[in-house]
Amino acid sequence: MQRSSNVHPLKKSDDRLADPQWQARVHLAAANRLATLDELEEGIDNHFTMLLPGHTDRFLVLPFGVHWSEARASDMIVFDESGRTLEGEGRVELSAYCIHAPIHRITGAKVVLHTHQHWALALNMLQDNRLLPACQTSAFFCKHIVYDNGYDGLAHQLSEGERLAHLMGDKHIMFMKNHGVLAVGDTVAQAYRRLYKLERVCRAQLVAMATGQPLALLSDEMVEKVDKPNPKDTHPRAEREQLYFEAMMRVLDRELPGYAD
Repeated sequence: MQRSSNVHPLKKSDDRLADPQWQARVHLAAANRLATLDELEEGIDNHFTMLLPGHTDRFLVLPFGVHWSEARASDMIVFDESGRTLEGEGRVELSAYCIHAPIHRITGAKVVLHTHQHWALALNMLQDNRLLPACQTSAFFCKHIVYDNGYDGLAHQLSEGERLAHLMGDKHIMFMKNHGVLAVGDTVAQAYRRLYKLERVCRAQLVAMATGQPLALLSDEMVEKVDKPNPKDTHPRAEREQLYFEAMMRVLDRELPGYAD
């Protein structure tokens, strides 16, 4: 029996999940906690943001100083592009709103996830930091990555976020050389699954490269074939993303409960 894609299957009795803003808080808190299980975060650093449902100029984020493993829906603060906290307690970290707010505004992305995750960062420390089409998973990414080779220190001005947003265009992954990665999506489920799978494929590429043997690359035609949605697929990508995230929230319910509080 197919699950509803609108609510967490284990928490249907929580009437608050009928509120899109509360559900957004729950999902963003879950993503923060999942990042600790998946080793994608740096304690209290890096940033996950989401456009507050019903608004075009307000964003949700975990207040700076809260460890990601502690994230709760009720902790999420609402901020604007000036960095002001409009709802909740705590402050948004400077580089978070300087990078994220312009990307939300200019690209229209509802969710923006930025990390310095281990394997993707390692690849972005190389002179040639390209993700190569050497496996099925990388084929899903190669046409959707933009490369930023213009690292210019910490982001302390909105102009840096605007630069990144214009570079991002309609891509959904940014490789930031000497810095980290950034993933966007229409939902937390979509953006987080992209970030997670990206880390796995970066690790696979670096391990393969470490053998010193030539990589067997897929042809452009094969990359196109793999990346193209299949109308006969019984589980379209949006459904796969939601099923994945619901499954991971069940893992959190067992291993790191409390994110929906």
